[in-house]
Amino acid sequence: MNDSRDRAANVLDRYRTAVFDKNVEGMLDLYADDVRVFDAWNVWEYDGAPAWRPAIEQWFGSLQEETVEVDVADVRTDERSDLAFISAVVTYTAVSGTGVALRSMQNRLTWALMRREGRWRIVHEHTSAPIGFDDLKAITQRQ
Repeated sequence: MNDSRDRAANVLDRYRTAVFDKNVEGMLDLYADDVRVFDAWNVWEYDGAPAWRPAIEQWFGSLQEETVEVDVADVRTDERSDLAFISAVVTYTAVSGTGVALRSMQNRLTWALMRREGRWRIVHEHTSAPIGFDDLKAITQRQ
């Protein structure tokens, strides 16, 4: 059994912190160099951490004085000695510099993680939101 300080689910806590702090390097440190990301926004696929970096930089840079609080629900994990899967419903809430919640959205997150160099690294990320049949728009709030 792995030490409780080194559980794959702890990556979620490091993710929350990196997003809130708008820490590009902290965020990228969660990912393997050869990560494959299927993001819900704008680009079909990011192949490798160098391709993923500009998307993270653009996201954090667009926030200006805002921060983003990340909340996870319905977390499911399956962890083995060097391979783990995590899925969750993630709520992203933009918060003003004065602490006022401005907007929020939810999406579905799935991570495949591998133990690399003694640490859990995300090797695949898939985020999504269902698309409504009637209007073909993303549904960004869980019903």
